[in-house]
Amino acid sequence: MNLAPTITTARLKLRHHVMQDFALLHNVMGSERSRFMGGPFSLKDSWQTIASEVGSWSLLGFGSWAIERSEDCTLVGQVGINRPAHYPEAEIGWMLLDQFEGHGYVTEAAYAALNWAWKQGFETLVSYITPGNDGSVAVARRLGAKRDAYAPLPQGETPSETIVYRHLATNADGGMETYR
Repeated sequence: MNLAPTITTARLKLRHHVMQDFALLHNVMGSERSRFMGGPFSLKDSWQTIASEVGSWSLLGFGSWAIERSEDCTLVGQVGINRPAHYPEAEIGWMLLDQFEGHGYVTEAAYAALNWAWKQGFETLVSYITPGNDGSVAVARRLGAKRDAYAPLPQGETPSETIVYRHLATNADGGMETYR
């Protein structure tokens, strides 16, 4: 079984998920906060989503990481590179627990995940974002992504349901300062 590699940043540790993460992540996925991800999700659907992202490491060699704050080992969210069967391309996505928004954690974690992806040979990733999710659009832009109106959408989705931001390895400059 392949596990997510551990990645450390100035303030965070990206690590493989453990069972204790599930309840905290389901609290987000089961709430109105998940409306931009197709939620709120039932307990069953949260389990299937998180388990598939964790299992993706064994199937595809990439998946989601838990984001843990280094100073106190507190779970703050997750970031991942995933490609479910209905996605035409690999996507980088993120989710934060309620109380951790506004601290730059998701940008820092996503930047680290992108850096990992570029080192693995990915040349491009997308972020599929629901219109109106201004926070995710802002993160994608801080990471250097550009809107791609010509990108293929996940199966069954329309442009009124999904906008695509494209991340390119050629935009990577090696410094987190640009993304804060």
